[in-house]
Amino acid sequence: MTTAKPTVDPIDPKLVRKLADILKETELTEIEVEQGDLKIRVARQLTAAANVTYAPASYAAPAPAPVAAPAAAAPVEAAPAPAAVAADAIKSPMVGTVYLAAQPGSPPFIKVGDRVKQGQTLLIVEAMKTMNPIPSPREGVVAQILVTDSQPVEFGEPLVVFE
Repeated sequence: MTTAKPTVDPIDPKLVRKLADILKETELTEIEVEQGDLKIRVARQLTAAANVTYAPASYAAPAPAPVAAPAAAAPVEAAPAPAAVAADAIKSPMVGTVYLAAQPGSPPFIKVGDRVKQGQTLLIVEAMKTMNPIPSPREGVVAQILVTDSQPVEFGEPLVVFE
């Protein structure tokens, strides 16, 4: 007759708890200890935060000032729809803030209807505290200025359209 030996649990629950406490204190995800034939691995599962993608912020135009009489209101030109903007519009070469004049209070570099020469400064885009003049790539007449002074612009955003 064979008698089964009572199995002795070689794992010390106090040691496992101590290892779990070490994981918490050190913010590790797993720890493994080996003593002879005994090998104990304690791991914790981390829940990853959801990967959130943010769309670029859209900037609202300032609210128009109240007008005393409706008859005195000037017609407001609607900004052209993105599809309506000419494919050959002068686009921003960088992300930054656009300025239409060299400094506050100065006249703008260009106005609608102005004839510009190739290389003439159309506006400035400030990027990382550097003022970058945007030259005209060709000669032409300014048909539309699609941005306002101090407006943030994205790379490739249309700035000026020629006739």
